Amino acid sequence: MKYIISFLFIAAALSGCTSSKEFSSARFEAAIISVQQWGGTPADSLLARRQTVTHITLHHQGEPFPQGKDPVRYLRNLQTWSRKTKNWIDIPYHYVIDLDGKVYEGRNILYAGDTNTEYDPAGHALIEVVGNFEEVEPNQQQLDALVKTMAWLAKKYSVPVDSIRSHRDYSANTVCPGKNLYRYLENGWIRSEVTALLR
Repeated sequence: MKYIISFLFIAAALSGCTSSKEFSSARFEAAIISVQQWGGTPADSLLARRQTVTHITLHHQGEPFPQGKDPVRYLRNLQTWSRKTKNWIDIPYHYVIDLDGKVYEGRNILYAGDTNTEYDPAGHALIEVVGNFEEVEPNQQQLDALVKTMAWLAKKYSVPVDSIRSHRDYSANTVCPGKNLYRYLENGWIRSEVTALLR
């Protein structure tokens, strides 16, 4: 009998059944690649709008992000463009998820983000997933990282799961985060997965 139990346990572990919902908020936070680690510089706090996080909002990059593109170089270029071209204090997003599901810190979460459209993102934790999801599908690593990032933020800042939305939910002037990523919000999958992790 013990051999049957052992076999079932091993089979379940290999299929991911025993670990698919395991989530450590502390381990996840420690795994986030900080601004200092990827070589960015912090925003000037004197120019920042302080915020209290009440919403979690999904964005996409809106441009192709091919395999092999360096996410660190992308982040450095995005930071330079944001400051010099847009005159923002920093990268507009608080967290950026790359093709491998790695999560990078962007703008300090205590500071309100920025947007090219008309909605006011004050109070929103902004998450960008790289790629243009009008044209491509998000991969599983990105989806897993997205759900974990949202669950961590929801827990840390006591944000209701119902307050997880996307850029296009606040603006009529954008398709962000792209139809192929938005459908995971539209069909309830993202909120369901976040809820499962929070349990």
